[in-house]
Amino acid sequence: MAMLVVVTEAVPPRMRGRLAIWLLEVRAGVYVGDVSKRIREMIWEQVQALAEDGNVVMAWASSHESGFEFQTYGRNRRQPIDYDGLRLVRFLPEEHN
Repeated sequence: MAMLVVVTEAVPPRMRGRLAIWLLEVRAGVYVGDVSKRIREMIWEQVQALAEDGNVVMAWASSHESGFEFQTYGRNRRQPIDYDGLRLVRFLPEEHN
């Protein structure tokens, strides 16, 4: 079991309801819990199936150098990148219409 944090933006209510089955919503769109790898992977499958046009980041405790890992879904200015084996986040420029 490992600590898991999921942060959602602009996802449909059914996605939020599904996350609330396994995790505690501590703030609007912010979910935390202590789940197994199998449950974490199942939650991510639900994210991919239900998030629609929203965006989601999932972070969990791990034995990596940083102490955690994360993955993202959907469009967001923050994009994960690999820098010499370390996962970092870069910011894309703002889109001007």
